[in-house]
Amino acid sequence: MKEIKITDIKGIKVGHAQDPVGATGCTVIICEQGAWAGVDVRGGGPASRETELLKPINMVEQIHAVMLSGGSAYGLDAGSGAMAFLEEKGVGFDVGVGVVPIVCGASLFDLVVGDPKSRPDKAMGYQACVNAGSGPVAEGNVGAGTGASVGKFQGVDHMMKSGLGTYALQIGELQAAAIVAVNALGDVVDADTGKRIAGLLNEDNTALWNTEEAMYAQYADDKNVFSGNTTIGCIVTNAKLTKSQANKLASIAHNGFARAIRPVHTMADGDTIFVMATGEVEVMPDAVGALATDVMARAINRAARMAEPAYGLKAAKDFY
Repeated sequence: MKEIKITDIKGIKVGHAQDPVGATGCTVIICEQGAWAGVDVRGGGPASRETELLKPINMVEQIHAVMLSGGSAYGLDAGSGAMAFLEEKGVGFDVGVGVVPIVCGASLFDLVVGDPKSRPDKAMGYQACVNAGSGPVAEGNVGAGTGASVGKFQGVDHMMKSGLGTYALQIGELQAAAIVAVNALGDVVDADTGKRIAGLLNEDNTALWNTEEAMYAQYADDKNVFSGNTTIGCIVTNAKLTKSQANKLASIAHNGFARAIRPVHTMADGDTIFVMATGEVEVMPDAVGALATDVMARAINRAARMAEPAYGLKAAKDFY
């Protein structure tokens, strides 16, 4: 097993665009030749694009891009920029009179971090595609992670800065990668040790607290929990998967969320994972599932560790 880059997977390009002043951005994962795809939405408050067509009973088998963005539901407009970019290149589902690029996506809520009127739009989504390449992928306060934060059970005054992370592994010919923007209600914990990396801060913001313990202490109080959350990501692999298997893989990869975020999949989160499979390598699907779980958990950890303090929010780097 060796660590690789997500863009080492043949045919995969990743690009970011962001407004660092407004504290929002978007990240695109492009596969021009088409990737077998699936999705699993676990959170109670998602903002998503073209998830319905990924159901196995529906016609389209392959997609051409996944757009992850900030901006809450407004940020879904970034996907239109990816469609415009891909159409110009002749990439998409052939409908006889032209092509229709299949662009799936999800958005996280970052409107309280910077300027709530700054949102990823069609132009920003297009720019992310222009910026997409096969080199190293920037992490932290970039793309969809620009305005991401964690630890919001006690509101915005005690949350921390998070960001975008990626992690990829190769075993023999099999490659699997995760890219994720972490914007959770809960805390990010080390996938190996369980130690808290980032999340809810204590009363005077001098140390990390524990969201689960805070919830237990207030279990009888049906409080209005801050609902601006959602961790969104994508598993990319060179495995040969059917559409049904890609959907199941997305479901399995949520185990990586559970390893690295506590609590996870709350009613105030909109957690979503996409899968893109390029179909190069024959595999045992469960082996890919185990690998996807691992890379997703580690990508979440990197999203927290690579984040820089910003917008008045502390980050993991302030404590370690």
